[in-house]
Amino acid sequence: MRPLAHGVGSSHDLPISPFHAYAGAFAALFVSFLALGLLWSDSRFRGADGGRPLPAAVRRAADAPALRTALRGLGLLAGSAVCLFLLAGPDDPDRNPAPGAVHVLFWVGLVPASLLFGPVWRLLNPLRALHTGLCRALRRDPATGPVPLPGRLGHWPAAAGLLAYTWLELASPEPASAGALLAFLTGYALVQLAGAGLCGRGWFDRCDAFEVYSALLGRLAPVGRRADGRLVLRNPFDGLDATPAVPGLVATVCVMLGSTAYDGFSDAPSWIDTVQTSPLGRTPTATLGLLGAVALVGVLHTVCAGVVRLISGPVPRPFTAFVHVLLPIAAGYLIAHYCTLLLTEGPRTLLLAAGGRPADGPAPPLGPGALAALQVTAVVTGHVLGVVAAHDRAVRLFPAARAVAGQLPILVLMIVFTLGGIGLLIA
Repeated sequence: MRPLAHGVGSSHDLPISPFHAYAGAFAALFVSFLALGLLWSDSRFRGADGGRPLPAAVRRAADAPALRTALRGLGLLAGSAVCLFLLAGPDDPDRNPAPGAVHVLFWVGLVPASLLFGPVWRLLNPLRALHTGLCRALRRDPATGPVPLPGRLGHWPAAAGLLAYTWLELASPEPASAGALLAFLTGYALVQLAGAGLCGRGWFDRCDAFEVYSALLGRLAPVGRRADGRLVLRNPFDGLDATPAVPGLVATVCVMLGSTAYDGFSDAPSWIDTVQTSPLGRTPTATLGLLGAVALVGVLHTVCAGVVRLISGPVPRPFTAFVHVLLPIAAGYLIAHYCTLLLTEGPRTLLLAAGGRPADGPAPPLGPGALAALQVTAVVTGHVLGVVAAHDRAVRLFPAARAVAGQLPILVLMIVFTLGGIGLLIA
């Protein structure tokens, strides 16, 4: 799986001029910042109150119990099939579809699915189905548990779960081995079912790493739920603006960004040489690299939040006031790094599951030049969307005289992330 992390070759093989990539990205960010400062003086996003209700027939169909039961059953069936392949299939990722199902169809496929349709994993999560079935067998209400869900817990378990999975994928000795995947999935399922058993199914909303991951990316979806629960067609910025500032949110976003950045950096020949020759060994060195990338994102965000407060004065919840602007950046990174992996390895995995031959997988859908353009466009677009979201939040929080100045640290952070992201693609 790892050699195909960028879909076509390595990032340093992509034929694009560094000067044009950097200049175009900087111009897009700077022009966006100036235009917003001149033309956008009032907050325009409505958050959880935004959106136009979809037709009643569509809402009824989407909320139909039969559809939700079918989706939950589909998730349970798919999860059972993966476990069966891990238990009974060959311990060879070239002949066993389970590693591709987890690392490609699930992990990578969750990105476009969530960006298009919202928090889809909440509907498919087989652990929810298992929890509901166990509660019914024990004649318990699945909505509640003996212990109330602590508010201070927030997304911290989700951040830890995402870090554990990305460690398995990016730093563990054998990320595609059946034994490693089975151990991770079993341990993860036991932790999640225990948490839901103690606190009720609300545990999944806050603490299931993949539900939180899908829900955060789903903030950018064109469909979503309004504050009154109604299904609406909305401006994706409204969903982004409504991101709840719960404990652990910053840590979760930092894992999303940092792990993707490390994945790109881990393809660099200098880092490959470092990992292979390190006296610590491959796994400890890769682990330190992954943790360092996540920590670096956290430090940069913390410094930015502190400088914003120094320039603009007191900000409500300064550490989380602008963290939502990192979500489109994370989405851009994820699309840039994994888009062709899904298009090439996804069909190959399905062919393996159906009994086909590994060689029957399709050729890469994009040539190197088109892939490079798509990757740079995804990264830059994510940052421009972040600039727009930051500006709207700034004009809402700060007096007009300080709104533009208060965004300067965020603009600098965006430029740093943009240059770093493009550097990982074309260096």
